[in-house]
Amino acid sequence: MVANVALRLRMTERRMTKAELAREVNTEVKTLTGQVGTVSERTVHNWLTGQTRWPPAKIRYALTTVFGCTAEELGFVPTRRTHTAREEDVRRRDFIAVAGGSAVVALATSTATAPRRIGLTDIQQLQARFAEVVASDHRHGGRLSIETRAGQLADEALALQEAGSATQWIRAQLYASAASFMSSAMWAAIDGRRFDAALQHQQKAASLAAMSGDSSIQFRIWSHTGSLYRHLGRPGDAIAANDVARNLPIARRDPLFASLGHARHAAIHGLTGDTNAVRRSLAHAQDALDRADPGASRPLWITAFYDQSELDSLALAAFLAAGSWEDAEARAHRSLALRRGVMQRSRAITTVRLAHAQLGQGDIGPAVATAMSVPVEVSVHPRITGMLNVFGTKLNELAPGSGSARTWAEYTHDTRRAST
Repeated sequence: MVANVALRLRMTERRMTKAELAREVNTEVKTLTGQVGTVSERTVHNWLTGQTRWPPAKIRYALTTVFGCTAEELGFVPTRRTHTAREEDVRRRDFIAVAGGSAVVALATSTATAPRRIGLTDIQQLQARFAEVVASDHRHGGRLSIETRAGQLADEALALQEAGSATQWIRAQLYASAASFMSSAMWAAIDGRRFDAALQHQQKAASLAAMSGDSSIQFRIWSHTGSLYRHLGRPGDAIAANDVARNLPIARRDPLFASLGHARHAAIHGLTGDTNAVRRSLAHAQDALDRADPGASRPLWITAFYDQSELDSLALAAFLAAGSWEDAEARAHRSLALRRGVMQRSRAITTVRLAHAQLGQGDIGPAVATAMSVPVEVSVHPRITGMLNVFGTKLNELAPGSGSARTWAEYTHDTRRAST
């Protein structure tokens, strides 16, 4: 016997157990024939081990409906191949054999009157749009247009719930897609300092994620919620929200998620000034990141941004908040050295934080030079603008009337005039 690796991979991608697959196949069989299927966990076991290489016709049809691909693509091997008949013709003859001809009549009738079938193609299209939203966020970030677009796409995903029939798995994926879009709307609002809107998006996103049953998108939303409360200066709420993320199954299964959870916990501890807690969390984050399999299949949103550079950036934020200036500067330099080129906004944020770390050590001239190195086109981002304004205030407190302060004042005046 040859194990059916293709089917196992499809099930793994969807985090589907044998019992869940058996239940969905039986549901599809009932839709097709009017009678509940008899597939059991043992049946699925036989498929996976290769003991059953070509299931009966109605089971094959149900499987292709559940997964949105052919039986051959699921790793099944026909006992007899035909190269002249189309797959639909084969299915029609199969159902004649299964139901004595009545299945064909039912199929023809339902084709003319049944609502649209929502399937894997719809999910893939939503995922492609989500990838576009993530890419736009990395290029621009914080823009109201990103927040608005993500909210609209969430509504489109939810509208598909009422647009036709779908399997339980497909419906869960629709909720997960809607939750993904709302989490991006939430993050755009956080990044753009529209905190009231972010709190509203969080409630909808968390509800949708719960209905999806997808712990990876639940992690994103609750991790973002922790960041939201951190930016609001509410460390107690931030720790509670981030704990929800860290205790989800995905964080226990995948060290990369665990690492992000620990790194964001460190940033929250920085607000309390507890440097020992910061160091402990960062040590856990680094250990988990070192254990993470770089080749594992993961959601786009986490692979697109979280790596060693982002861990160092969060460490920078933690040490900066705690007033550990030297540690903050060291992490800033390492983060900038490792930062991926496409993430210009993230690079700018790290650069401004580096300027703050230098200022905290009394290195006035280098701090001003660092702050002035932020590209003008990126400095208009609401979050970066706010950070630069705080930098200017601190500079004037530390070195009022100094040459560096005058240089900064002239630079900001010219920059604002050029951007208007």
